[in-house]
Amino acid sequence: MKGVKIIKTIDPPWPFEAYAHVIRPLTEDEGGGFLITFPDLPGCMSDGETIEEAIENGRDAFLGWISAEADMGRPILAPSWRPEEDTTPKVSGKFVQRIPRTLHAKLVKRAKQEGVSLNTLVLSLIAEGIGKRQATGV
Repeated sequence: MKGVKIIKTIDPPWPFEAYAHVIRPLTEDEGGGFLITFPDLPGCMSDGETIEEAIENGRDAFLGWISAEADMGRPILAPSWRPEEDTTPKVSGKFVQRIPRTLHAKLVKRAKQEGVSLNTLVLSLIAEGIGKRQATGV
């Protein structure tokens, strides 16, 4: 948009590290490299040739997203998890879920197509779904 200038927010209310992010490999059809997304910040994403580059570019995308929201007068969404406020019991990060064989087969096929493990694919899909629900207030 020509003529629109976004004032960069130098001091975001929460730092980059406070926000969960998901990094996944991009397929060759998607251009290769890695994609970084932030479930708490709808539409905030970047990529890079390496994971490290995706994170570095993600920092720029994060500041741009925060700056754009502030410039439009929108509230900055708080991270959904902040270590200093976490009073939930410690969890292992592991759970087991039975699913129909047909769904399992579809997930295995998609993971293979994307060149990732089944666990990585399922984690990405769960994080994406939760991010979309939070963004819509569901």
